[in-house]
Amino acid sequence: MGVTMKPIMSAEDALQCLRMGALSRTTASTQMNSQSSRSHAIFTLHIKQQRMVKVENVDNWECVVATDPSSEFETLTAKFHFVDLAGSEPLKRTGATGERAKYDISINCGLLALGNVISALGDKSIKALHVPYRDSKLTRLLQDSLGGNSRTIMIACVSSSDPDFMETLNTLKYANRARNIKNRVTINHDKSSRTIVLLRQEITAVPAGTAGIQPGQKCARRR
Repeated sequence: MGVTMKPIMSAEDALQCLRMGALSRTTASTQMNSQSSRSHAIFTLHIKQQRMVKVENVDNWECVVATDPSSEFETLTAKFHFVDLAGSEPLKRTGATGERAKYDISINCGLLALGNVISALGDKSIKALHVPYRDSKLTRLLQDSLGGNSRTIMIACVSSSDPDFMETLNTLKYANRARNIKNRVTINHDKSSRTIVLLRQEITAVPAGTAGIQPGQKCARRR
């Protein structure tokens, strides 16, 4: 598994990284497909945004300062996973041997582990106390996309050919299980700077050599 991280500053930089990743993929011809993907590919974008917002009430604390409302930096983060999974192809039909057979076995094991995670998250009849994310590198990388704070879309590639009927049926069942996963999505924001702003205001309001709450400032603990 080759993982590379690069800073990007524009959409063209992101597309260039995507092209480089596509050229690094392992493909081969099999008895089922003339050009078959024999490796999974994951393209991840980490996006961070900083913006100015007004100081609001801190969790469990309410501080009202008799000055103009201050502003703070709020950091918003997001992660986009673009995943292209290699298809599950039976060795009897592909006719793969040697190193290619090892690739196929590794791919099928990863898809099996992913299916087990999907079943544990989406099947209401199974009360899973443990979700096997660590059974595969694939499921470990996609952990936050499957059962975390995220929205996930799966596009299933199927064939209308009669010989591929069983593979098509299994793919549709696989996608249907993934559709049963329900996640609650919230905004990823870091407001740790809020505490710094309030502490600076308190230091400014308290004269040197004195302590306590100054007139015009009120702090109360919420229970």
